[in-house]
Amino acid sequence: MSPDRLDPAAAFAELGRINLAENDLQGVLSRVADLARQTVPGADEVSVTMVRGSIAETAAYTGHLALALDEWQYQRGSGPCLEAATAQATISVPDLADEARWPEWAQHAVAAGARSSLSVGLPIEERLDGGLNLYGIRQAAFDDDAVVLAETFAGYAAVALANANLYGVTARLTRQLQTAMAGRAVIEQAKGIVMGRRRCSADEAFAILTRISQDSNRKLRDVAAALVAKAESGGDR
Repeated sequence: MSPDRLDPAAAFAELGRINLAENDLQGVLSRVADLARQTVPGADEVSVTMVRGSIAETAAYTGHLALALDEWQYQRGSGPCLEAATAQATISVPDLADEARWPEWAQHAVAAGARSSLSVGLPIEERLDGGLNLYGIRQAAFDDDAVVLAETFAGYAAVALANANLYGVTARLTRQLQTAMAGRAVIEQAKGIVMGRRRCSADEAFAILTRISQDSNRKLRDVAAALVAKAESGGDR
């Protein structure tokens, strides 16, 4: 192992202990790209492709060469990083100067300074595919051992990314639920205030609040919150 390369075991361990409470999905994506560049021999630049439906984007990258080569593929809808992500496959291009599958992209890549590439699928979740893309500035940068290591790394990375994505979705749903519950609570408070003032039923109080919301083009919870705040401050006394 080259002295400037990270021990694979250390990289795998770091992927496994990422604190999701302190790192969102974007943070994990960036760390995956950095660790892959440090770990896989031959990787001069690394990027992570994310494909949701028909939309592909580079979610993280270690250098502008990787970003440019990815985006060239997205613009034309074809290339090894797209195929690796959507087919969940490993695609190696040992010599970009002699690549027949994507000749235009390969020619562009060589002109940009790349000589070889390796893309590995990252299964994240049912509606979100990913791909780990490694670019080398020399021909045949990724030997068989490097390919196996990249695939193993991608397996650990996929787990970390899937967990980060799930954590983010769960946290977002929790926040939405908390907001909804808080909104419901303030609406119930406002209904009680209206019932006391108008000597009306709960349904009638809700209808009054709804009408105010519609007439003022404000959200019902905002109308309710304003009424409660005014009552608590003694504004109606």
